[in-house]
Amino acid sequence: MISGMQGMAQYQWDYGIKIGASNYLGDIGGKELTRRDFVVDMHIPSTRWAAGGYVRYKFSKRLSLGVNVDHIRITDTDALTSNPARRARNMNFRNNMYEIGARAEITIWYDNDVGNRGYYNPDFKLFLFGGLAGYYSNPQGQIFNEGDLAYGGEWFDLRDWRTEGQEKPYSAFGLAIPAGVGLYFTFNKQWRIGWEVSWRTTFTDYLDDISTTFEIPGSDDPQAMEFVNQSYQALVDDINKENPDMSPLSVNSFRYIPGFSTKRGDPTHNDSYLTTQVTIGKVIRGRSNFYKSKYSWLKNRAGIRRTRAKF
Repeated sequence: MISGMQGMAQYQWDYGIKIGASNYLGDIGGKELTRRDFVVDMHIPSTRWAAGGYVRYKFSKRLSLGVNVDHIRITDTDALTSNPARRARNMNFRNNMYEIGARAEITIWYDNDVGNRGYYNPDFKLFLFGGLAGYYSNPQGQIFNEGDLAYGGEWFDLRDWRTEGQEKPYSAFGLAIPAGVGLYFTFNKQWRIGWEVSWRTTFTDYLDDISTTFEIPGSDDPQAMEFVNQSYQALVDDINKENPDMSPLSVNSFRYIPGFSTKRGDPTHNDSYLTTQVTIGKVIRGRSNFYKSKYSWLKNRAGIRRTRAKF
């Protein structure tokens, strides 16, 4: 009887907060090789934070729809890579992103009575998810002069500088496709604690402000050119000494040179970002349509008053 009533009850809504870590895959990063996909090119020291909230509606035992709002920071620097050319380029960025998204969650395994104690506390679900998100992106960078941090470490907004000679700035808004895996435990039929990993595929190569070639920035701000030309001779000399079997690098390969189209980034791959977060939520208890249509007589029956017939 307890099992049957548990199946009737539907905890259709829950809401909560998410907090965890973030990282990114783009034109800054990597080890000694050129760009590789997925997490192998991420720099662990560049991991930052991701926090937000969510609301979820349960359609059935296996299908739910969730809506999330997140504040995500991603960052990286060429100083962390062991790839000689990327180190010599000496680029850096950070990006404070704001995201709102919707996703479908498909339960692939669940246990309604963890521990088989008959209390249905806690229960457990493992799910896959995918959806669509919109985000606001604002890449920023710091300027180094001969390797020394300049301007008091100020972070400059890069989009309006048009650092690759764009006629107009790239959009601050974009779409991403989140996909991943998650799990949660429900305690006392009202609290949910879980964990999830979400990979966002985007349609832009400018989360880090780097994509194509070294050009004259579209902005007249002299600091824009300072940011673009951050490679310096002493750094290149040190890299050449550390790699004697490699063809020597030239500082001119990492600056704007009039009449030359020098590689700055890789436009053949778009940028992506990743979050891993702990979730803490509250369940709102409701009743399924099945319960309402088949078992509402239980409630009505309890309220029947018996009176003596009068003739």
